[in-house]
Amino acid sequence: MRPRTLVLTLVLVGTFWLLTSRGQWKLGDVIHPLTSGGRLWSEPVTAHGAGFESDEQNNIDVYKTNRLATVNITSVVYERDFFFQVYPRNGMGSGFLINEDGEIITNNHVITGSQNITVTLADKDKKQYKATVLGIDRRNDLALLKIRADRKLPFVHLGDSENLQVGQKVLAIGNPFGLDGTLTTGIVSSLGRSLQNEDGTALEGLIQTDAAINPGNSGGPMFDSRGNVIGINTAIYGSQTRSGEAGSIGIGFAMPVNRAKAILEEYRTTGKISHPVHGIRQVVFIQGQLAEELDLPASGGLLIENIDPGSPAEEAGLKGPDRVVLAGMYRLGVGGDLITAIDGVKVDGQDALRRAVNRKRAGEKLELSIVRGRRAMKVLLTLGSAAEAL
Repeated sequence: MRPRTLVLTLVLVGTFWLLTSRGQWKLGDVIHPLTSGGRLWSEPVTAHGAGFESDEQNNIDVYKTNRLATVNITSVVYERDFFFQVYPRNGMGSGFLINEDGEIITNNHVITGSQNITVTLADKDKKQYKATVLGIDRRNDLALLKIRADRKLPFVHLGDSENLQVGQKVLAIGNPFGLDGTLTTGIVSSLGRSLQNEDGTALEGLIQTDAAINPGNSGGPMFDSRGNVIGINTAIYGSQTRSGEAGSIGIGFAMPVNRAKAILEEYRTTGKISHPVHGIRQVVFIQGQLAEELDLPASGGLLIENIDPGSPAEEAGLKGPDRVVLAGMYRLGVGGDLITAIDGVKVDGQDALRRAVNRKRAGEKLELSIVRGRRAMKVLLTLGSAAEAL
């Protein structure tokens, strides 16, 4: 070897030893030729696939666990056109299996008026079954269906909607625009929302979410991050699509799952679905200065505005208004009872009575703390029953 070549080799070997022994460089590092003594960037010799973040993995787990228990529901309603000819109109929605025997929860509006309800499973065979309506709850826009399969079916687990928090994560699975098995995620945006139902009645105590809810999602499950059902996707505010249907703008609503659990318990017990009635047709929540102007406690409560004749409320001795006054911007019936607490829980808003009744069944009692005139007293009200006609 020539002396010049030997010297150059020794210099290179020495430099390599010096850098690696001091931890400044190792095999696999890439040294930019324009740097002088430092690394601009480096990369490992072997590229490793990126793992999922914990939130991504949670989404994947909830979806895998519950996808097969979420079903597609197609209903057929026969209508007449302008020339009085009968034609079938197809509707679509979602639902979810609640046990291995084929019972399904969905929205009542998904199947209303239908003479033919078909349930399509989410498995690879997309097997279809004719569904039977076991019962409906129009007040909460819920329906209980049943299919008879030749095997045990996957099902979801029902959670608890009583202690939801604004900001907590939610996930929805459904069939928006017929795109089966679609997952969307978001948060609980608000609680206790009210919305007018298709028949003009009010849907109250709804969960508001920014998870994308679209036509076809109705009746599908809303999950918490543990994969438990906390709501039934029910309605949206949305803009019109080319097909004339409303599309999601990030404001969707779900019926709390505890409403569904109540009708399920009643069905198991009585074989039918009804709803408890109290006969207090109208109440107004008042407090503060307005209550004081009416010579009522400032802490306020629900002022009874109307009672149905012959109802449980009338039988319990509750009193409605005896005159009408203008109080500020309000026209109120006054002189009736003010409900200040229900079953020992202070009235805190307009929907306090509805929330209390939704936890009860027909035949059970409500203990109402009331103010009549200047006297505080308690009244026991036994809830009646109103059966839901299919």
